[in-house]
Amino acid sequence: MQGEWLVAGRQNEGERAEACFHRAIDLARSQNAKMFELRASVSLARLWRSRGKPHQARELLALVYGGFTEGFGTRDLRQARALLDELS
Repeated sequence: MQGEWLVAGRQNEGERAEACFHRAIDLARSQNAKMFELRASVSLARLWRSRGKPHQARELLALVYGGFTEGFGTRDLRQARALLDELS
């Protein structure tokens, strides 16, 4: 949430937001919380896309998205798929 808040503020807080997203991803992975990992990864991928790093964004998101075997109708997975398509 803090990373999203920093991005929304648009006060050149990209590095701090990126650090927040990395921490969220690491925490979600340590707890095997795949949906939270996906949400943080989508946020980080959007940030990277806006900072001119579409390849890194796609690699991260494809890795996390590829770990799902069900639930593709959920809002989070639909958003992730749409972002992956945009990054292709």
